[in-house]
Amino acid sequence: MPVLRRAAKSFIISAKFSTSTIRNGKNGFKVAVLGASGGIGQPLSLLLKINPLISQLALYDIQHTAGVAADLSHCNTKARITGHTGPAELKACLQDADIILIPAGVPRKPGMTRDDLFNTNASIVRDLATAAAQTAPKALVGIIANPVNSTVPIASEIYKKHNVYDPKRIFGVTTLDIVRANAFIAEAQKLDVNQVNCPVLGGHSGVTILPIISQCKPSVNFNAADLKKLTERIQEAGTEVVKAKAGTGSATLSMAFAAARFATSVLEALGGKSNVIECTFVKSDVVKGVDYFATPVLLGKNGVEKILGLGNLTDFEKQLLEKAVPELKKNIDTGVEFVKKSKS
Repeated sequence: MPVLRRAAKSFIISAKFSTSTIRNGKNGFKVAVLGASGGIGQPLSLLLKINPLISQLALYDIQHTAGVAADLSHCNTKARITGHTGPAELKACLQDADIILIPAGVPRKPGMTRDDLFNTNASIVRDLATAAAQTAPKALVGIIANPVNSTVPIASEIYKKHNVYDPKRIFGVTTLDIVRANAFIAEAQKLDVNQVNCPVLGGHSGVTILPIISQCKPSVNFNAADLKKLTERIQEAGTEVVKAKAGTGSATLSMAFAAARFATSVLEALGGKSNVIECTFVKSDVVKGVDYFATPVLLGKNGVEKILGLGNLTDFEKQLLEKAVPELKKNIDTGVEFVKKSKS
């Protein structure tokens, strides 16, 4: 079996794709990727192209979209590819989309935090969210562009401005934190990584990332020193990649993998599959004084079906939460204030 076909088959099996989950009379779903020519957008689009739940994959970027679309269209899988370049073609990309994924934005470089990206990426998310709210207000929206702690509130405030806000339909894609936690725990404990599932709560940067290792399945044990070290590695894993790439980029491949996993879960829920759960950053009241928070969420045909809460936390995890809250609140407020001051 050719290498690419083996890889595609492996990904499909591991993600538990199933065309039988499509029960809404459609032959598949339309997914729009905004930022499809970028470092995350290209591998994400490839992974989505091999997903049999997708019948149309609409790719948008401000440049090079035609080449990416042509390249992917040569893959002999179900999804039909359309390419859209520049603001004049954005509406056509979004029209009738079931899911909109937004990886658009500039990547981190050495020495940069996610907050350093804010001024550029905030404007990008604002403009794309405006187009989405106007063209496909019922689509489920997955925000990948960093800083997620701020860009999700930006998108939400834009939807409010257009009177189409539904908090169940806007998600911050924090799946990379779960993917990393699972990989690192499996490595440390010599476990089958496909059997490891560790929830990660909070937000998607630094101390706001809260790996809840006490709730990991299967159950794992670490001494205090190793637990602290592992927690900090998960929190700073993005910086680990930025440093390793030495100025050439940030986490693109792992982010694409994680975003494809999240998209698959949303697609399965849209198709009628029950008990689909992912950790994601959404409008939430699980933590007092914080308007958005990542927890395990039960997904359904309309997006968030139920927020599953924090679960029981250890003293160590409660300390992590206490440290995360003020930083997370600051990030959220930054996003909200940006929209209030924006002319768009």
